[in-house]
Amino acid sequence: MNKMMEKSNAERFHARQVRFFLLAVCTMSLFSCTGTRPTTLGLVHSHLARCPDSPNCVSSEATDPKHAILPFELVVPSEEAWRLARLAVSSLARTQIITETDNYLHAECRSALFGFVDDLELHLMTDSVISVRSASRLGYSDMGVNRRRIEHLRLKLAEQGIIR
Repeated sequence: MNKMMEKSNAERFHARQVRFFLLAVCTMSLFSCTGTRPTTLGLVHSHLARCPDSPNCVSSEATDPKHAILPFELVVPSEEAWRLARLAVSSLARTQIITETDNYLHAECRSALFGFVDDLELHLMTDSVISVRSASRLGYSDMGVNRRRIEHLRLKLAEQGIIR
């Protein structure tokens, strides 16, 4: 009888832990980890913002290996490439295009679990190159998420014959 009561108490304790964890996850997702939209986004003198020192950003305009990533080299006319790049960005999961002009695009990409927001930017620099930047708003490390996002987008566009 005593062992049954101990087991029952242990089960109740475990159930309380599970409920607490679920409540914590729900609460965090309600408040979301969006951070404030950076004021440095956009083009300044025809360039995207520099990456911060933290390793949670990649940019084709960066010169250091920690942040550098290759731009998209176009193999179709720039107007067609820009239209298809916009479609590819809008098809990314949990991604919303915020700003779009004839040569600049800013999208917010949210993580699935806690709603962390990353800023994705594309800049049609010339008739043959789209510069790219993806950066986390919060935290120090992104566990390579921004680099993988750009490479995933690169793969989608390459499969469509838009970029090399």
